[in-house]
Parts: sequence; C-alpha cells; structure tokens
Amino acid sequence: EKLLGGAWASSTSGPEQARERLASFMRQAYRRPVGEEELHQPMQFYQEASGSQGHEAGMEAALSAVLISPDFLFKVERDPTEVPPNTPYRLKDIELASRLSFMLWSSVPDEPLLASAEQGLLRQPDELAKQVKRMLADPRSARLVTNFADQWLYLRNLESLTPDARRFPDFDENLRQAMRQETEWLFEEVLRENRSVLELIQSDHTYLNERLARHYGIEGVHGNHFRKVALTPQMHRGGVLRQGSILSVTSYATRTSPVLRGHWILDNLLGVATPPPPPDVPALEESVVDASLPVRERLMEHRANPACASCHDVMDPIGFSLEHYDAVGRWREREGARSVDASGGFPDGSTFTGVEGLEKVLVDRPELFVGTMVSKLLTFALGRGIEPSDAPAIRKILLEAEKDDFRFHSVIQFITQSQPFQYRKTRP
Repeated sequence: EKLLGGAWASSTSGPEQARERLASFMRQAYRRPVGEEELHQPMQFYQEASGSQGHEAGMEAALSAVLISPDFLFKVERDPTEVPPNTPYRLKDIELASRLSFMLWSSVPDEPLLASAEQGLLRQPDELAKQVKRMLADPRSARLVTNFADQWLYLRNLESLTPDARRFPDFDENLRQAMRQETEWLFEEVLRENRSVLELIQSDHTYLNERLARHYGIEGVHGNHFRKVALTPQMHRGGVLRQGSILSVTSYATRTSPVLRGHWILDNLLGVATPPPPPDVPALEESVVDASLPVRERLMEHRANPACASCHDVMDPIGFSLEHYDAVGRWREREGARSVDASGGFPDGSTFTGVEGLEKVLVDRPELFVGTMVSKLLTFALGRGIEPSDAPAIRKILLEAEKDDFRFHSVIQFITQSQPFQYRKTRP
C-alpha cells in the first residue's frame, strides 16, 4: 500500500487499475518511462495470482517481479550503439536524474526530478542548478552524511573498534555512538547551513553530549542530548582531526598509530595514495623494539629498514602531529614518562607542530583538502575511481567553488555541472 500510494483493495480494483498503478510504480522504480511491453510480465504475475487469491495477492506478485528486475536493482547506463568504443558521451537527462538522486539522496528520483528529465530540461544549467538546490534543502540529503561521509571518513569502522579494556576501561557503546554522532552532526551542519567545507578542518565549535564531553574533559555539558558547544583553545577540540571518532579508528587497540593516522590524512584529506607494506615485514609489536619507548622512537625501527623507509618517511611525520591525542582521542601532555613530541612535516620538507599546525597548512592551502573532497565525492557519485582525464574538471570545480569560499552547496553545484558527472565513456 505504501509503495503504490493507496489502498490495494477496493470496489474498483481490477486489471485496469492494477495496470495503471504498476505503470506509475515501475516508472519510479526504473527511474525512466516504461513501455507497454515492459508491463506484460508483471501483469502476467498479477493475473495468475489474482485469479485464485484476489487483487491484493495479484499486486504482491506483480510488485515482486518489479523489485527483482535488474532495472530496479542496478543503475543501468547503456552505451549508445552509435558511439565508438572508449569514447565519452553525454548522459541522457533521465540517466542524469538517477546519477543526481543517488548521489544526494541515495535513492531514486522523485516526481519533480523525474518530470524535469522526461521533458528534456534537466541538462539545462539553470534547471539543473534549481533541482540541486531543491534536493540539498530536502531532508533526504542527510543521507550524504550517513552514506558518503561515513564511508569517506571511516566512521563505519567505529562499529568494529575494540580498544583494550585494561588500558581504556571507560570506553563503551555509548561513547562509541557519541563519537560517531559528533562527526556526523558537524558534517550535517556544514551541509545544511551551506558553510565552507574548510570548517570540517577548522571549527570553533562542536556537538557534544555529557558522555562525550566528560571523555574530552569539557565541563558544563549535561544530559544525553547533543548540543552545539563553543570551544576555547584550551579544550583542544574542533574539526575532524580533533574528534574522537577519527582519532580512535586510526589507532590500535593498545596505542596510537602515527602510521595509520598519517595514512588516513594522506588518503582522505590530501589525496595521496600510499603503496601497501612490503611482504614479510613484522608488525611493530612483534619486533624487538623496547615497548616502553615512545611510539616515535619505536617507529625508527621501520624507517631504518630501506624497504619500509620510503613510505614511513612520508606517513609518520604527518601522523606524529596528532600524538597529543591517545588511542581513544583523549588529550595528553605525556606519553609514559616523557613529554609528547607532536612535531610533524610534509614530504616536501615543510614542518609544523601539533594538530594546530597541520590544520593551518590544510586551511592555508585549501586546494589540497577541497580537491581531495571533490575527488571523493566524484568517486561516490560515479561509482568509479578518479582518472587522469578528470584532473582538468576537478581544477575547474576548485576555481569556481573558491569564489564562494568553498561553500558546500557550491562544491556540489559545480560537481554536478562538471564533465565527469554529466558524461560517461563507452566500453573499450
């Protein structure tokens, strides 16, 4: 009944009403107009089941046939026969509508979007911009948080996080969920209020409940509900690099990992790929390095190995900048008996200290972070990795979005207007 938008059984129910409702449902389910021949098979199921069990059973059988169809289960983009292999071609409006709705809503196009596409209007820049603006204002755009952001920032890995209970006895399920919610709420604020995406990196506030505030050592937050909390420098909180979710999923069960943190920053914030470790290299815990030494000194063992040094020399210095945060994201001044050394650096030789220094580099050179975010959004939208041919389009998106201070809606608008988003390439 919910799928069809009305009661299944009524005094007027019959084959004609079933055909009408199925045609409407299939149009939305398949994200395109449906021909008369495509109604034939579902109607056969309807007639067979309704003949012996009634109208409602017939509709259930017909709907089942629609919902197991490849046209419903897969996002189908068929190559035009007239376009040569390995050649870019522009998507049809109806295909563009699906690409747009799955990117922003993780769902099928609604009636206004589908109607615009069927009328051949969607590819017009003004109409496309209007639809994107409408869709971003819709509550369904929150799925960008739970689907894109959770995937991009590794928030889904929190579910399998198991910090050592002897070292971190206060870590529990409530804290795990609070960490995730803090990051999701900040991302959703940037989306909903159309703020600069750089506020994901550098923010003067965050979202906390009492459980997470107590974990961070922040006073004056009471109750289970989340609320916006203004921050001072002494609180050491703010953007995603200071949040327990990110700091925890980039740590081991018993200690921090500058390697994991450095790799996470390179991959997710800077767009720099790092190769996998060479085979047969023992993990740090399995080596003979004194476990009482600070992590920085223990990692010197790996950097002393020529097979490891090329990657560790890139990852480790970036990860060291977050060493003031322990494996569950709490602030610390000391690691064991020694003061924390949070000095870090980039592969180009530039140096910085602590999370403040790292944030400053990212904000002062916004093309690094925003370019990576654009690449991740395109990958999410297109279902494929970024290729060298996409580079000019990404640079253009950055140049245009910069004029509006890299506000989230501008980034999305220019992505949807880009060549990679509106075109695809025929198979070789």
